[in-house]
Amino acid sequence: MTQPTDRLDATAAALNQESEAANLSEEQYRRKMQRRQEVQQQRIAERNVEKGLVIINTGNGKGKTTAALGMVLRSLGHGYKVAIVQFIKGAWEPAEKAVLERFGDQLTFQAMGEGFTWDTQDRDRDTQTAQTAWETALSYIRNPEYKTILLDEINIALKHGFLSVDQVVAGLAEKPEMTHVILTGRGAPQALIDQADLVTEMTLVKHPFREQGIKAQPGIEF
Repeated sequence: MTQPTDRLDATAAALNQESEAANLSEEQYRRKMQRRQEVQQQRIAERNVEKGLVIINTGNGKGKTTAALGMVLRSLGHGYKVAIVQFIKGAWEPAEKAVLERFGDQLTFQAMGEGFTWDTQDRDRDTQTAQTAWETALSYIRNPEYKTILLDEINIALKHGFLSVDQVVAGLAEKPEMTHVILTGRGAPQALIDQADLVTEMTLVKHPFREQGIKAQPGIEF
């Protein structure tokens, strides 16, 4: 049976697909926007569930960590306690860390990685580093004082086999009900996607490094 929320979602989608505003008369545009407002208000009113989310930012496009940091900043703005664990790029000491450290005890930032895998060239060492980072991450995931936890580039550690999907899925199941956990990195495994509440895939269309040979620049990549 179709649920009311499903019908409202379908109505909203249909309204979005109708003729562009430029093709409508003033009266048609006013009626369309009024109907969209009514539907959206009903959709919002019927969403009354609140829970901590498992969020995945994956895909080959740029912006996975950047989008996650936007959620981190929103959490900090609400006064929540936040933890960030970097699994791969820790050796970079990114500019984000310099900014976020200004939040003091409200934010814990653990850059556990030693750089990209082609920098270390030591699988055993990379595995041990990732396992240590995961144990650190688990300590925050289990701690109800933390509202938002970002596991940056953890999907890369999973892709290379430094962590097992089963241990991460089991660890996420331990999080308190209202805790949000964000996992970034390309190649998110299907088992993790299945457990997640929100999954966004960044699609690469153009990249200056690939098309123009432009090197990584401060303020853009780090």
